[in-house]
Parts: sequence; C-alpha cells; structure tokens
Amino acid sequence: MDGGQILTVQTGGRIGPNAILQTIAILDHCEGRPARDLVMETARVAVPPADSGMLPEGDCAAVHRAVRLCLPDRADGLLRLAGLATGDYILRNRIPAPARAVIRALPGFLGARLLVAAISRHAWTFAGTGSFRVTGWRPLTFEIVNNPLIRGEYAAAPMCHWHAAVFERLFSRLVWRSAVVAEVSCAATGAGACRFTVTPRAR
Repeated sequence: MDGGQILTVQTGGRIGPNAILQTIAILDHCEGRPARDLVMETARVAVPPADSGMLPEGDCAAVHRAVRLCLPDRADGLLRLAGLATGDYILRNRIPAPARAVIRALPGFLGARLLVAAISRHAWTFAGTGSFRVTGWRPLTFEIVNNPLIRGEYAAAPMCHWHAAVFERLFSRLVWRSAVVAEVSCAATGAGACRFTVTPRAR
C-alpha cells in the first residue's frame, strides 16, 4: 500500500460489533453489571447479541461516549482494555493461523507491511464512514480521518484509546513483541485526523 493511498469507507455507517461487545465484556468484568447497565442506558443502545453482524457506527460511538460520561476516571483504561480484547478476538477469529505464522516469521519491517496491508483491506470494519491511510513508515504512522467513534467530541488530549489498543495488540502479537502504539494527534483536540504511530521496542 502506498503511503498516500486513502481508503475511503463506503459501509452505510457500520462498524464491527466488537466495538460494543468487548466494551460490555470489560465493563461486566471490571465494573459489574450495574455499571454496564448504566452505560447502555445512558447510550440508549440495546445490548447486541453475541453473534451480531456490523453495527451502526452511531451506536458504537454512543456506547464509548457513555463510558466516558458514566465512568470518567476509569474510561480511558476501560476502553483500552476493550481495544486489547478486540485485538485478541481478531487474532483468534479473523486472521488465519497460516497468515499469522507467515507474518511472525518475517523480519519486522516486512511483517509490519504485510499486517498493514491486511488492516487496510479491512479498514471498513473499524473506520465506519471515516477513511484510513498510511502516512509514513519511519516511524510507521497511519491515520483515521473523520473517525466516527469520536466524531463531534472535544477533548484536551487524544482520546482514541480503543483504536490504539486494537492496533497495539495486533502489532505486539504478530510483528514486534513490545510494540507500542500511541495516538499522537486526535480530531477531538482539533487535529485534522486521528493519527497513530507504531514504535517497535523489541522483536
């Protein structure tokens, strides 16, 4: 994938169900059922069934917003845990074992390119009506323009903890064992896009 290629999503505004399902699971585990019920009631979103297909991006955004509203002191960590759990789900269920083995066997820079290509092909599952593109390789940098999960939000610091954690789990399990993904700019703070860098700490 070329650094300037933009993948504009045409999905009718839907995102993979784990944006909600894994958030619910983390809330149940870390905060308990009453807190989860409060979040879903605040979001005005029904709990989707475990076998849900793609969900409206507005519902996903509403649930994440409700986590921040109802649990402001713990929201960042909870959404990060939900992102890590989503990454684990993808590794178990969406990336075939032979593909995982190939990526792990490659030198880091080649494995990263192969993983980025796979992420780019499936960008519609996490970017909704936004667009995803790679903007650099040293360091590896990519961005989501018009990110629907934080669209219309305002914050003093980057807030896409779920997305960053999903990416970090994939890179740390497949490419660089101690990879760190950081959101270095966020549309919620007034930036033009939500931009993430991947730092390989170790193989």
